[in-house]
Amino acid sequence: MEQLDPLSSLSPAELRLLIRQEDSRIRSTTGLANGYQQANVVILPSHLANDFEAFCRSNPAPLPLLYGSQSGETSCPPLAKQADIRTDISQYCVYQEGRLVETVSNLQNYITQKSSRTEQPVMHHCQWSDMVCFYLGCSFGFEGRLKKAGVPVRNVEQGRNVSMYRTSVPCIPTGVFSCPLVVSMRPVPAGLLDTAVEVTHIKPQAHGAPLHIGDPALLGIQDLSRPDYGERVELQPGDVTVFWACGVTAIEAILNSKPSLAFSHSPGCMFLTDLPDSASCSPITNVELDPELTPLCFLVSSNPLFYSLASKKAVAKIRQLEMIIGEDPGERGIRALFLQDELLRSCLALSHSSSVAITTGFPTHYMHSPPDETDGPPGAIAIATMLLSLGKQVTLVTDRRALAMYQAIINEAVRTDVLKTTIPLVTFEDTGPDSALHFLCHHGDPSKPRYDHLVAIERSGRAKDGNYYNMRGVNIRNLVDPIDDLFIAAKDIAGINTTGIGDGGNELGMGKVKEKVKSLMPNGSLIACVVPADYAITAGVSNWGGYAVACGLYLLHTCPSHQRYLKKGLGLEHTSHQKQLQDWTANLPSVDKEESILSTLVHFGIRSGRTAHLAMEVDGLTFHPTHSDIITRLVEITVGSATCNP
Repeated sequence: MEQLDPLSSLSPAELRLLIRQEDSRIRSTTGLANGYQQANVVILPSHLANDFEAFCRSNPAPLPLLYGSQSGETSCPPLAKQADIRTDISQYCVYQEGRLVETVSNLQNYITQKSSRTEQPVMHHCQWSDMVCFYLGCSFGFEGRLKKAGVPVRNVEQGRNVSMYRTSVPCIPTGVFSCPLVVSMRPVPAGLLDTAVEVTHIKPQAHGAPLHIGDPALLGIQDLSRPDYGERVELQPGDVTVFWACGVTAIEAILNSKPSLAFSHSPGCMFLTDLPDSASCSPITNVELDPELTPLCFLVSSNPLFYSLASKKAVAKIRQLEMIIGEDPGERGIRALFLQDELLRSCLALSHSSSVAITTGFPTHYMHSPPDETDGPPGAIAIATMLLSLGKQVTLVTDRRALAMYQAIINEAVRTDVLKTTIPLVTFEDTGPDSALHFLCHHGDPSKPRYDHLVAIERSGRAKDGNYYNMRGVNIRNLVDPIDDLFIAAKDIAGINTTGIGDGGNELGMGKVKEKVKSLMPNGSLIACVVPADYAITAGVSNWGGYAVACGLYLLHTCPSHQRYLKKGLGLEHTSHQKQLQDWTANLPSVDKEESILSTLVHFGIRSGRTAHLAMEVDGLTFHPTHSDIITRLVEITVGSATCNP
């Protein structure tokens, strides 16, 4: 139960006076000065000031710089009136040569060159006139806002300092400063995650939106019960661990850089400013936030638990893409299988991935050689091209019977500049009970997955009876390798997500909507794939789903809110450089590229799905105007009409 504190109603100035008088009631400042910003404080020799300021600029989420003093300055006029940084923090840490040597209630003794609590003389270059103070935003500044918005602040409820953890994520090194990122953790009920994100997003000077939501092990935190700083905070049923960047990162920077003498606040004992927490911009940068960049929170994975963020603007555009690909000119009834935001969640998971395996191939024309159809390979190549442009590793998985053909298709796609570069092409065989595990993981070790995302697009999916059927109900099992086993095995391997893209319900991954397929699609009870994917993207034509994934990835990687989350708030900026943006744009689907790859497929004897025509069509729909129009509209949504044919 939350403890009532008579100090909580006092103003920052009144509290600073009590702190200056060393009032024993003030230990941590969490829950104090509600409505006002609090600050982490670092005090360094002046010769390190430029390096540290640059370090802050390079790592803005953990080190939001509110004010940097002049050498010897004890006040901070932009932040507080009549303040004295030597006395106005309840507990200071003193460091010599990168070691914490003591904690003190004020710094007055260091001004006279000798500490009353230690007989060690302070080194000669520690004159206060040679010291510079840095004031950095603190997450305590948004706790009052969280509470007002109805989000419980567990550390305040429990009367404890917030939990802070050293992560395995390195900050961007600058000058003499380098260190791991430190985060604070607050448990938040799952139903209030969007509220917590929105409330803190508008507080960039207090570390802004969370940097990670979900499993702490993904940050290298192995034991929540043992914080590196602060106190253990208990989770309540239904809570999710939410991590914000933390100004204690600055303390890690001191420990790593080993200055001869330095001071900081003691974690949880902040400097109380007179700045109201209603300010949504830094007093230095004075940059207002764009409401369209407010992040929304989406569950990406349950094993391990992981959420991601994307701006309202990017989410709205990806939902537009989802509506376009759901159009059904072939009148197959695909809208009945639609699940909202499957495209968005798949794109979020792919954005966080590093190694993706893509499979395609539906040998519906069993009476022809090759038996494959023109739906699937173009979408697979569109996804691969964008993933490669974003720096991901990509592997294509195919049937043994089609290996030579797909290698020739890849080579031609590279030659014609449809594909950015060649990609590995592999097959999968069931040679024993652990075949899938050994394919997916190094040495068959589930803790060392080779891929973190599997994508199936217009890939034959296994039915309830173990066979594979085309839409006419013809069994084509003899033409299909058991790649479904990879998706089944992936369900039990933490860290591997799966996406299925289909347009009829008999494709790999559509097991997620199998009941709808059985009841609503022609021959559904026979042909329905029973192997699910984490995300089931349905489209009027499966290729369109591939194009939409490529466009969605582009939108996420040009979304500052998502990029900040992806990069853990580290780096000078969260917008793309022009050269990088041009490369991503050039690797989007285009009418010219998709027409080229379709021509290549026809050249290799691959036929249209519904008609078996050896012609420039997919699923019985001619490339012009149907497919070319869809591509144009998708790219217009993504980058605007001026660049709809990059």
